Amino acid sequence: MTIDTPVRPPRPAPPARPVRPRTARNPQTADYFDLMRRVSDAGLMERRFRWYVWRTVALAAQLAVALVLLLTLGQTWWQLLVAAGFAVVFTQGAFLAHDGAHQQVFTSGSRNAWFSRIIGNLVVGLSYGWWTRKHNKHHGNPNVIGKDGDIATGALVFVPGQGEGRTGLLGWVTRRQGWLFFPMLTLFGPVFHATAIHSLATTPAIKHRGAEAWLLAIRLIGFPVLVIATLGPWLGVAFLAVELMVFGLYMGASFAPNHKGMPLIPKDADVDFLRRQVLTSRNIRGGRFLDWAMGGLNLQVEHHVFPRMASGNLRRVQPIVREFCAERGIPYTEAGLVESYGIVIRYLNRVGLGHSDPMECPIAARYR
Repeated sequence: MTIDTPVRPPRPAPPARPVRPRTARNPQTADYFDLMRRVSDAGLMERRFRWYVWRTVALAAQLAVALVLLLTLGQTWWQLLVAAGFAVVFTQGAFLAHDGAHQQVFTSGSRNAWFSRIIGNLVVGLSYGWWTRKHNKHHGNPNVIGKDGDIATGALVFVPGQGEGRTGLLGWVTRRQGWLFFPMLTLFGPVFHATAIHSLATTPAIKHRGAEAWLLAIRLIGFPVLVIATLGPWLGVAFLAVELMVFGLYMGASFAPNHKGMPLIPKDADVDFLRRQVLTSRNIRGGRFLDWAMGGLNLQVEHHVFPRMASGNLRRVQPIVREFCAERGIPYTEAGLVESYGIVIRYLNRVGLGHSDPMECPIAARYR
């Protein structure tokens, strides 16, 4: 007698996953990886540690020369030229700290952070913790309305329509903000330092807050004390005033041409990474001197596309990026330095006078 084992019916095959239709954005996303492959194959993503060593040594030497001149020239009005020299050195320090904050110097993230923290707080007088938070948001969403703090409305209005209703002195300034832009930059030095102090005192969860505070105190208290003790109160105050004015002007004039007057992207627009970075950035034409003077920020397109690339490689990668953008039909913007300042001034004047949407982004409009 045999017992037949019941045969289990075969399990039904699982339903096939629906194939997601290929949208126009998918190949655009792949574009970035194609570009990254070309750049990596060219060896341009490798760090240049020795180059940064020389830059750091050069910064230390420039700072030493400025200090020697301050301490040896005596109480002469020629010291005001030394003050301008200090402002240049401090701004060059900001460029170096900026590169470290982008993880360009060391392979270790913590070493990059301490490198930038020391130079940023002790030499420049800015808070590394505040700067990285602000700057990372900018890089993620350049010229995106409501997300990029660099175009947030304050003393200046960068987004059309956000200056409406301003009256009195503030309204008068807004209507002329393009012409007043560079004079206003001379006031930004104290603003940078005050923001550093305020952010350390009020922003939660800043790493190594105590170390930043000590480094910042040495810079913002020790340096003015040294200047006034050396030059006396009147010449000392004049020295500090010139240093702050040139520092604010130099910093602002280095950063302003990069995005101001470029297309704005609505907050809800879906634009892929590569186009978001290229469409909102402007390169400044020039040679090696301009690379030094602007800390590599003149090659803003390449810096935004590859934020961890050593700034010394940006000029080498520029032909690759320019050619790739031409192949994919992505607008790639370059302008001369004076030309770019003219664009910024005209744009700010148009926004301040209430013109609507003066720099519409055709690619962003497609994804509204």
